[in-house]
Amino acid sequence: MEALRDKANKLPLLPGVYIMKDAAGEILYVGKAKALKNRVTSYFRGGHLPKVAAMVAKVADFDVIVASSEFEALVLENSLIKRHRPRYNILLKDDKGYPFIRLDVKSEYPTFSMTNSTAKDGARYFGPFGGRGMTGGIIDTLCQALLLPTCSRKFPRDIGKSRPCLNYHMGTCAGWCQKRADPEEYRAAVRQAEMILGGQTRKLTEELRAKMLEASEAMRFELAAALRDRIRSIEGLSNRQRVISAVYSDTDAVGFSRGAKTCFAVLHFVDGDLAGKDFELMDEPLEDDAEAVSGLVCQYYARRGAWPGTVLLSCDIEDAEPLSRMLSEAAGKKVSIETPKRGDRLRLVEAAMTNAGEESARAATAVQKALKTLEWLQRMLELPSPPERIEAFDISNMGNEGIVAAMTVFVRGRPLKRDYRKFRIRGIIAQDDYASMREAVTRRFENYLKNEEKFSQRPDLLLIDGGANHAATVKQALKEIGIFLPVFGMVKDDRHRTRALVSPEGDETGISGNPAVFALIGNIQEETHRFAIEYQRSLRISGLRSGLDDIPGVGEKRRNALLKHFKTIKAIKAAGYEELCAIVPKNAARAVYAHYHPEKE
Repeated sequence: MEALRDKANKLPLLPGVYIMKDAAGEILYVGKAKALKNRVTSYFRGGHLPKVAAMVAKVADFDVIVASSEFEALVLENSLIKRHRPRYNILLKDDKGYPFIRLDVKSEYPTFSMTNSTAKDGARYFGPFGGRGMTGGIIDTLCQALLLPTCSRKFPRDIGKSRPCLNYHMGTCAGWCQKRADPEEYRAAVRQAEMILGGQTRKLTEELRAKMLEASEAMRFELAAALRDRIRSIEGLSNRQRVISAVYSDTDAVGFSRGAKTCFAVLHFVDGDLAGKDFELMDEPLEDDAEAVSGLVCQYYARRGAWPGTVLLSCDIEDAEPLSRMLSEAAGKKVSIETPKRGDRLRLVEAAMTNAGEESARAATAVQKALKTLEWLQRMLELPSPPERIEAFDISNMGNEGIVAAMTVFVRGRPLKRDYRKFRIRGIIAQDDYASMREAVTRRFENYLKNEEKFSQRPDLLLIDGGANHAATVKQALKEIGIFLPVFGMVKDDRHRTRALVSPEGDETGISGNPAVFALIGNIQEETHRFAIEYQRSLRISGLRSGLDDIPGVGEKRRNALLKHFKTIKAIKAAGYEELCAIVPKNAARAVYAHYHPEKE
């Protein structure tokens, strides 16, 4: 620590970024500073909160990058955090997507589709929106309200080729597949959908009302009635309109609340009206509130890709000016960062803080239940402490082929999918679950001993799919490499439910009497089994495909047709030429037959 303090004292009083590393060179934390010397030396003076002290205790070295300004330091810090995702930085989940709606404007009959990103392809993009389910729902709701097609027919190719589908008869499509349909009316409906997606719903309804009055005055009552129905449909979008409006919010208010789970919440306002809400729960951050909020705002808008005119914060942050500049450059417009002290804007921030507090409190209750369950499990298994990190293993195979192992991870009772691992069993040529489990567990902990990044966490408890012999096999394998951990097998009843945990010595602990523990262990076993089966199935499908991919004239469509009909490569090999012709064209059938029967060609 003294050497690190001396190194920090030699740093310049200039802005920059510091990178804390452990003995293995893994990046623990990335931070920015107005004056590197002042900030970095503060870590090595002691008197920190427990979480900061825990991080500092692991620091073996640090690097710094001097920046020309606070703005450059902010940009660099954000880039490094995004690239390395350090363990002790406050991070938003990296698996939350914000899809876009794409409109193929070049087409004669433009259609809407969902995409994860924008491209310079001449199409028009709207969004991003909060999740694929929500985005798909917006497309479906818009199409139904404006009577646009949602079927699989292609226009103009399929116009007049068959009768209208059920959507037409249900009144959710105008029947554009009929010959009498007017292409100009179709494009008008698409333009109206564009206005709604562009946040111009009010303008659109005003235009339609004006046209309705004109039609009524001209005694074109059928047209007036159709326009009236269209206005009602658009106004009936309600919740979807709020989601769309949130993308075009003029003001966002940020809330932040600490607790058993820290909550970061963003409320989107349009003309002072609440249009939407985003929030995310995470572990308590190392940083103080101002630093945490600054970092989260930076990550949130970079990931979301949509920016308001003003972001309202509940606390003053040191880097408000460079953060505003960063967001403005990304948005292509001015984005202000403000901390209101009074008036309507303060009330918006207070609403955001209330929402963050409520979500944090709700999560705290769930966390407390999970921790209580782990305490019960600790007592039942006589563990030294509640098992915060549980790892579970299962084997899956198809006879002697495709033997795989899967490892799932549960932290505080919840799955941590980014830490799941797959093992393709290498040293076993015949089906042997004990040997396969031994290999998987040995490889996992040999990587741990080598300090491999993906295996660097040590579990508090190992659960093995199987009985006492499986648990004993794993315990012996761990002993041989110098690892000592609690190991238990998960034993199922006649209805395939986990009824007990069994030690390597054969001592069973029933769990059905405690519903919370019973549900937790059952969930772990089912999830581990699912993960193993999916991995084994993916390898099998990959093997089937590779067996056909080398045959000339057999592309994806024909390959899938053969597999769908014959199920296995073995059945395809045994099929005669005539049987193959019934599934694929003659030239492809000949190629497949020749591939597996070269001696008969």
